[in-house]
Amino acid sequence: MHTPLLRRRHFTFTLLALVGWGFATSLQATSPASVQRILVLGDSLSAEYGLARGTGWVALLQKQLTQEKPGVEVINASISGDTTSGGRSRLPALLKKHQPSHVVIELGGNDALRGLPMAMTEGNLLEMTKQSKSTGAQVLLLGMQMPPNYGPDMARQFEAAYAQVAKSQKAALVPFFLKGVGDDPDPLKWFQPDRIHPNEAAQPRLLANVWPTLKKQLK
Repeated sequence: MHTPLLRRRHFTFTLLALVGWGFATSLQATSPASVQRILVLGDSLSAEYGLARGTGWVALLQKQLTQEKPGVEVINASISGDTTSGGRSRLPALLKKHQPSHVVIELGGNDALRGLPMAMTEGNLLEMTKQSKSTGAQVLLLGMQMPPNYGPDMARQFEAAYAQVAKSQKAALVPFFLKGVGDDPDPLKWFQPDRIHPNEAAQPRLLANVWPTLKKQLK
């Protein structure tokens, strides 16, 4: 005569177990580890210096993702004037706070403009890549080129630094972030009056340089 009661208890326990399993599965599906989040660590080229808000290449990237990769979030941690040393010092806190699945490093241009030691720039790029990869994030380096007045040898060394870091750490690389802008036969049409920062018309070109490589890294 106790069988119905036992059956009801068994049913209740089974139902609770199934509900609990479903709840745990739901939490797992929406856990931070399953979210794709892109951290952009850059300087004025990515911080919309001199541009209307929402018109820079990082903002255009978020719009592109909304269309092609819904749910992917972009955090723009770029600061005008930043160097690889500044980025290296800021990165640990950013990785801890945002837990990105991808890190885009767009730094080095100010190192070149200030004539900072090549070994220091390469060392900082290497350390930032290692730090990012240690958290499980995929890394994309955006290569820069040194102004021609420093001479061809320095220019080749600077360009090679990005390639060497990318190769040693198996990171993705865009060889020249400003391709089609800085090397255009008439580059002034793509720059603001200061002749240093790309204008609004150049931003889609910058995104076009980044997107094909970044898209391959996204699930």
